[in-house]
Amino acid sequence: MKLVTSSLAAAALMAGSVPLSSATAADLYQLDPEHTQIIFTIDHLGYSRITGTFHDIKGTLTLDEKQPEKSSVEVIIGAASIDTGSATRDEDLRSADYFDVAKFPALTFRSTRTRRRSSISADVVGDLSLLGISRPVTLRVTLNRIAPDFLRGNETVAGFTASASLRRSDYGMKAFLPMIGDKVDITINAEAIRQ
Repeated sequence: MKLVTSSLAAAALMAGSVPLSSATAADLYQLDPEHTQIIFTIDHLGYSRITGTFHDIKGTLTLDEKQPEKSSVEVIIGAASIDTGSATRDEDLRSADYFDVAKFPALTFRSTRTRRRSSISADVVGDLSLLGISRPVTLRVTLNRIAPDFLRGNETVAGFTASASLRRSDYGMKAFLPMIGDKVDITINAEAIRQ
């Protein structure tokens, strides 16, 4: 089961490229790890689709309202924090057959460009690095909301949803192919706090 993300980066992530009316040029946001999820889904022997997540997610967004194409995102995911709801499976996923966390402790996503699709959506293209291999991944990002959050002391919070798909074999993760799926679908729900 494997997967990756990163969003996979993360993800996240993203949408640092959608212009925001309440932000000034080049505002820096930190991902809120308590309200950010990177969820992956992969076929398991044709019987079901297994999901998992990562709990160790850190990242920054630079949002530029005037020139959204200059916005950027960087996300670092602790590979050992993988969680599929099964301790035995998670240990297997941490092994050299899959994420090889002893050798590659982190997955990273760094944006390289943004293509605006609408006033609230964009394709954020970036490099996902996994198992020492970097490949481009496109996140389809939707801006959900940017507003002060009274529960967080009226700090300005930006919320995004993003999705992407990739092939784990592109990163050298080939264990149990094709019985366990190659295609990995990723969903990212992210909140980031303006600094």
